Amino acid sequence: MPTRRDLANAIRALSMDAVQQAKSGHPGAPMGMADIAEVVWNDFLKHNPQNPNWVDRDRFVLSNGHGSMLIYSLLHLTGYDLSIDDLKAFRQMHSKTPGHPEHGYAPGVETTTGPLGQGIANAVGMALAESILAAKFNRDDAKIVDHHTYAFLGDGCLMEGISHEACSLAGTLKLGKLIALYDDNNISIDGEVEGWFTDDTAKRFESYGWHVIADVDGHDADAIKAAVEEAKSVTSKPTIICCKTLIGFGSPNKQGKESSHGAPLGDDEIALTRKELNWPHAAFEVPDDIYAGWDAKSKGETEEQIWNQAFTNYQAKYPELAAEFNRRIAGDLPENWSEVIDTYIESVQASADKVASRKASQMALNVIGEVLPELLGGSADLAGSNLTINSASKGVSADDKDGNYMYYGVREFGMSAIMNGVTLHRGFIPYGGTFLMFSEYARNALRMAALMKQQSIFVFTHDSIGLGEDGPTHQPVEQASTLRLMPNMSVWRPCDVVESAVAWKSAIENRTGPSSLLFSRQGLRCEARDAGQVANIAKGGYILKDSEGEPEAIVIATGSEVSIAAEAIESMSATEQKKVRLVSMPSNDVFDAQDDAYKNAVLPANVTKRVVVEAGVSDFWYKYAGLDGRFIGVNTFGESAPIADVYAHFGITTDNIKTTLTELL
Repeated sequence: MPTRRDLANAIRALSMDAVQQAKSGHPGAPMGMADIAEVVWNDFLKHNPQNPNWVDRDRFVLSNGHGSMLIYSLLHLTGYDLSIDDLKAFRQMHSKTPGHPEHGYAPGVETTTGPLGQGIANAVGMALAESILAAKFNRDDAKIVDHHTYAFLGDGCLMEGISHEACSLAGTLKLGKLIALYDDNNISIDGEVEGWFTDDTAKRFESYGWHVIADVDGHDADAIKAAVEEAKSVTSKPTIICCKTLIGFGSPNKQGKESSHGAPLGDDEIALTRKELNWPHAAFEVPDDIYAGWDAKSKGETEEQIWNQAFTNYQAKYPELAAEFNRRIAGDLPENWSEVIDTYIESVQASADKVASRKASQMALNVIGEVLPELLGGSADLAGSNLTINSASKGVSADDKDGNYMYYGVREFGMSAIMNGVTLHRGFIPYGGTFLMFSEYARNALRMAALMKQQSIFVFTHDSIGLGEDGPTHQPVEQASTLRLMPNMSVWRPCDVVESAVAWKSAIENRTGPSSLLFSRQGLRCEARDAGQVANIAKGGYILKDSEGEPEAIVIATGSEVSIAAEAIESMSATEQKKVRLVSMPSNDVFDAQDDAYKNAVLPANVTKRVVVEAGVSDFWYKYAGLDGRFIGVNTFGESAPIADVYAHFGITTDNIKTTLTELL
């Protein structure tokens, strides 16, 4: 019968062998946290390796994702569809075991981690989702949502500012089913951390409102087990268990040193480590009794069967709730979704008043919120400016989780990473708002959403120099273009109430990646369209005003600049107007995804006289304008002045557009 240490040593051996074979990787963290992982996975984690997507499983997040061989070893040993050959292919092209855990490759990897601190923030989102779903669907006689979120994290995660943002909010919200296990090994890449990280972590988390279990021996299974049991008993607060460990545990010459952090141990050191750990087996060889000690398939299947029976009973007693729960977990939209949103889009085409697109966004949300209870909104302390609260919004608080709106506080990065965790958990479509300028604070969480192809919806208002007097610190100029450069990120910059509604429809229906919706502060007129043009908005770019016959010049505009371009064309002589086509392009990525016939119909290749108008930088737009195209926009930082003066300063005016077109014609 293998001991606990024998079971943990299987993780150590597989980790050092895989890193050695790959000739790169991070053996230190898996070897240091192996004893902690053995206790959590064998004694506490509720999961079924034969069904990694079981809805009521506990979530496990490896926030210190560089130690990826820890989770790959755990998944392999407990019976997931991750073979020894997959471990041998660690860090190789198209393997299921990339250098950092990536969601969608190995079954059981709940989120992509590696950028430190984001994993713990994702875990906060998962725990948040669990608590809100539980408040919505559980009944006194039936708990169908009842699982924990476990997160492993290291010194690097705690040094990253996002850990402060997310963990502070987790404490405020009293997320009692979140348990973090801190690998307090005193080592980061540059060596012993005393020179740059002397925080009192226990006091820090106590101040957040967490339950703190300090100074646990991370190599004593009994101490670890007692700590996790204590953590599970505290239901009114999240818990952090601070585990003192040796990085690279078992390596005679490298344990406790930075040399074991991010490089293979080397053949000679591995041989010594095998002897030290009493692990006489060859590389990638795991004895049958060790596999048997780890195998979680039977236990997991039993746990899921118990839950299935409980859900069957729930379904019989609460059929409507059960059907709604299944719909939301499956990610299906309500049957009346298309009818409701299409009717709304048709109705607002008749709008007459000027409406800021941030207000148009809220108008759309008022309709969407009534039909989509899975919407979980929020804002980073800008609800009144982003206009992200809709008529169906109810705040989530520590004492009342049965809501659908999050007050994230001034935590743009934390908000965005928490949203990603909510999305990954399933059961919600989260959206969160801030100013477009502050997408910079959240940038890496946006990138992670795109990398994982997750449906987080980012609402960015005050989208240009139209912000006016607040000046260049708050006026985005390069942000729209850089978001468009991000793979898998769908970006919409609508010009009026109709395009804003279509943007929201697209984001809600986009299940293959995140969306960024860019909205104006200033009022925008509603453009005239026929039914065909309204339908073509969903194609990302379309002809808003056309020439007679093939155009001699094409104007391409987005967002708040569409109306300026339209007014410029309207001010031209009748003869000149007949030569010009105006294309509104609210979403470049959606337009680019159309077939060549449609794209060429909108932007004929032989029409080379083109003008792009956008209150942002020009470089992105040459793919549409051509190298000889004209650009009217902003290639410097903005200015602090009233909006009309700022637009005039940069030449984004009807007169300048008209003059430019006249020169081309």
